[in-house]
Amino acid sequence: MASNALIAKDRRQQRVRKKVSGAPERPRISVFRSLNHIYAQIIDDVAGNTLAAASSMEKDFGGKGGNRSNKETAKKVGMALAERALQKGIKKAVFDRSGYKYHGCIKELADGAREGGLEF
Repeated sequence: MASNALIAKDRRQQRVRKKVSGAPERPRISVFRSLNHIYAQIIDDVAGNTLAAASSMEKDFGGKGGNRSNKETAKKVGMALAERALQKGIKKAVFDRSGYKYHGCIKELADGAREGGLEF
């Protein structure tokens, strides 16, 4: 049986997804956060393609072990995602927080993407 926290997260995710959709001219930035890592990707929902992605599991974000799901790492992932998006000609996007509260690592990832040059 699902816990109340998971049910609440699923409801938030459904509520956000009703309003947020990625198009070729303005794709969607989707975020996933686990206990140890944070992942972000830019998705064109019309074509069903992932255009760019970044995560804290890449070699650039530190060595083996340790918690890499903190605010500093999230900001670096956001900046890396923005850099890869700009290389592909993507300047505007919509932010899909995937049901997570816009707080902490999720907020830092969004701020990093904005600092990197993405508009949303």
